[in-house]
Amino acid sequence: MAYRKIEQYDEETTQKLEKHYRQILEDLGEDPTREGLIKTPLRVAKAMQYLMQGYEQDAIEILNSAKFTAPKSEIVIVKDIELYSLCEHHMLPFVGKAHVAYIPNGYITGLSKIARVVDVFSRRLQVQERLTMQIMNAIDEALHPLGVAVVVEANHMCMMMRGVQKQNSLTTTSTFCGEFENDVTRSEFLRLIQKQ
Repeated sequence: MAYRKIEQYDEETTQKLEKHYRQILEDLGEDPTREGLIKTPLRVAKAMQYLMQGYEQDAIEILNSAKFTAPKSEIVIVKDIELYSLCEHHMLPFVGKAHVAYIPNGYITGLSKIARVVDVFSRRLQVQERLTMQIMNAIDEALHPLGVAVVVEANHMCMMMRGVQKQNSLTTTSTFCGEFENDVTRSEFLRLIQKQ
């Protein structure tokens, strides 16, 4: 049996994007009919739909799909969640990791759902500050925990490839609500995510 790749994309959107990317190549002085670029507009059209799929997803629905009753407990942490997003200012990637914690108050969710929430919001045009808040707000709304903490660390290609061209800069954003506004609880979370 021959290899068959199965992809699902909106045909109308794909055609529109393909046309625009072909024009962009021409406007940049490239020849979209040369061998290496013939399928590039189509590939980019599909890639952008994949990278922006977060607009089609609902983080609350994802968290509720694996929501279980549970007694109050200690901090639940999912750390080092890889994230890939596009900066809304230059549409260049920023890449990093998220550390997410919550303190259950009657409900827990599947651990993979926390990572999926990170994906939902990172697969949109973003700024890191908003991304961090959106992750916290979704978990708070769906699970009504005693507290939520989110720290995001990322390298931004818009700072590395253009502009100031700082190769080793790392941007860290954090947000806390509920019990994590307490210095002791917040300090415990920050200590735990720094452990290797």
